[in-house]
Amino acid sequence: MPVNLTPNAIAAINGGDVNSKPLVQVLDIKPIGNSQERYRFLLSDAVATQQAMLATQLNDRVKSGQVRKGSVIQLIEYICSVVQNRKFIVVLNMETIIPDCEIIGNPKMSAESHSTAQKELPGSNPARSVGVSNNLSVQNGGDKMTSFRPSVQPPFQPAPNYKSHGTILKNEAPARIIPIAALNPYQGRWAIKARVTAKGDLRRYNNARGDGKVFSFDLLDSDGGEIRVTCFNAVVDRFYDTIEVGKVYLISKGSLKPAQKNFNHLKNEWEIFLEASSSVELCPDEDSSIPKQQFSFRPISEIENVENNSILDVIGIVISVNPSVPILRKNGMETQRRILNLKDSSGRSVELTMWGEFCNREGHQLQEMIDSGFFPVLAVKAGKVNDFSGKSIGTISTTQLFINPDLTEAHNMREWFDRGGKNAASQSITRDIMPTGSRNEIRKTVSQIKDEGLGRSDKPDWVTLKATISFIKTDTFCYTACPLMIGDRQCNKKVTKSGNTRWQCDRCNQEFENCDYRYLLQAQVQDHTGLTWVTAFQEAGEEILGCSAKELYLLKYEEEDDFRFGEIIRSRLLNQFLFKLKIKEEMYGEEQRVKITVVKADKVNYTSESRYLLDLISKCP
Repeated sequence: MPVNLTPNAIAAINGGDVNSKPLVQVLDIKPIGNSQERYRFLLSDAVATQQAMLATQLNDRVKSGQVRKGSVIQLIEYICSVVQNRKFIVVLNMETIIPDCEIIGNPKMSAESHSTAQKELPGSNPARSVGVSNNLSVQNGGDKMTSFRPSVQPPFQPAPNYKSHGTILKNEAPARIIPIAALNPYQGRWAIKARVTAKGDLRRYNNARGDGKVFSFDLLDSDGGEIRVTCFNAVVDRFYDTIEVGKVYLISKGSLKPAQKNFNHLKNEWEIFLEASSSVELCPDEDSSIPKQQFSFRPISEIENVENNSILDVIGIVISVNPSVPILRKNGMETQRRILNLKDSSGRSVELTMWGEFCNREGHQLQEMIDSGFFPVLAVKAGKVNDFSGKSIGTISTTQLFINPDLTEAHNMREWFDRGGKNAASQSITRDIMPTGSRNEIRKTVSQIKDEGLGRSDKPDWVTLKATISFIKTDTFCYTACPLMIGDRQCNKKVTKSGNTRWQCDRCNQEFENCDYRYLLQAQVQDHTGLTWVTAFQEAGEEILGCSAKELYLLKYEEEDDFRFGEIIRSRLLNQFLFKLKIKEEMYGEEQRVKITVVKADKVNYTSESRYLLDLISKCP
């Protein structure tokens, strides 16, 4: 029984129809170029043929054999574009109706279709041959040739939008609004309606072609599609002040280029570049079908395994906020930094470092909430993962912070926190962290560390040691460090005096008035099995001594108050800590030595420690 393809489908599509969802037949499939990343179809409506491009997201249909030569398909989403002065149907979505079918009707090859069509069409096998000419015919299993005559079809009527409007000049018809997900470089004319969800800072640059300026903004449409838009130089002057976060715009006449994934975290292979002829029109009426924002939250526990520099969304309860401090960047400019801590129901917490205006806006608001005894929910859109010391998250120019947002995830987080999550234990993934949770921590004694040869394998060993501080070296307890910023982290390299009042960093190749002071603390710890030396850097040093390295340095060398300095050191001796240690063999000159680094030093909680010991006793035979 013959299959009826949609009459006049090719003519209708060429005339602007995009809604009829026609049935057509695939006469030929060819990869474009040698890369085979795109496929070209030859489509037929039983009378006419037309070349078509397949969207890359549909490549699997060809590779899996769902669509092949002879298949009858239904075009669900499609447009007609002009590529190099030739018309192509761009297939954005389709369904396979009949996987295998003989050629239907007598499709006529256009000049350009004929030049690219294969000489052998679907249906050829030892018992069946197909002749290709302007009138196609199919020979069935016998000797009888069957000619499929097209049904009588009414003449094609042009799209009604422009009927009786007079002559339409090329490109004067308004572009059709399409979903962001359907955008591709093969479309001649398009328009998208979307909401601005983020707007980057105006940045200036200098390269071989001279000075320039650039800014970007992100768009979200009603179908959930996202794409970044970038403007350069004169285009910046046109649109920078026009674009506002949260507003809906109609955008057209831009060019699409592959997204630069080093700078673009959105899930879209394309990026829009606006040009002098581009159009950006504000939609005055609010469109409730377009969401305000789109999140893809990750639990904090998953961030432990995320690659450095990844961009992600996270939500949690703010449990502490540090004061904002001035930081000198590498370019000599001063900025603000504020660190807060987030925890969630995954049993983990993480540091969020806010930079610049975030410190004074959201940071100040969060500080006031915490000081009043309220722990707010914070949603972070597009935070950047850093693995400088464990895992942490930092703000970038496109980051957005939402305090107590009206989201289902936020309401669930608040309910969890109020029902006991506030008192639930959580382990920080920031700094050098233990690979295992506290319930599975590996307890060792000093003698076991030595006897078992810990730290001598390819990877470091992570253990917990309950020990008492017996001695602290005080001649070199800290070092002078570079305060300049490299990216979103402080340099921290050792600096030297340059003249009487200035300091110089060889790494940053800059001089500055004031340096930072960071702990490089060496201490001897002991338990009932022996003693060993450990090294504690900045955070761990502060946990052991209870004050900053700068305070202790000024007390010893500026105020020369040896009595108070000695008092502080003596007060920390014979205190018992639970040390989380990183043990790794390192090279010192030509000698291999095992280095034991204190990652964290917690004062012993005797209630918890008693439970731990009772649990050990209960497991004894």
